[in-house]
Amino acid sequence: MPLNTTPTLLEAKHKIEAYCAYQERCEKEVRDKLCQWGIVGKQADIIIANLISNQFLNEERFAEAFVSGKVNIKRWGRLKIIQHLKQKQISKFSVDKAIKKIDDRQYSENLKYLFDKKCKALKTKPPLSWSNKHKIHRFLSSKGYESHLIFEVIEN
Repeated sequence: MPLNTTPTLLEAKHKIEAYCAYQERCEKEVRDKLCQWGIVGKQADIIIANLISNQFLNEERFAEAFVSGKVNIKRWGRLKIIQHLKQKQISKFSVDKAIKKIDDRQYSENLKYLFDKKCKALKTKPPLSWSNKHKIHRFLSSKGYESHLIFEVIEN
């Protein structure tokens, strides 16, 4: 297909199916990709409806895969994950369902790991100075962890 041409509906359907088969996608990502190709409006709606009916696109499955990857690989906290899912226009129901699947033990281990990593980077050990507590709190907050959990790990 030449560079500056809009793909036909059938070509776009096949390309977007391959795009969705490669990794889990959300509807917003698919709409953005179709828009890049010049496919908008009713044509995009038809393609997306086809993707959903053929299980190429599933919001709950996307949310679960997103949460799993961010917790297990990136070690993100719930708040950051929820924020990013909202940006991707995932429904509150799907977000809540995926967030509930986070293993609390793994979540706590991630928080402790990041705390230890930041302490090592600051070359400090408990008891922590107020300044270092603040730096650690800011770091863990940027990773999306809840304040009460951060205070717990800093104080213990």
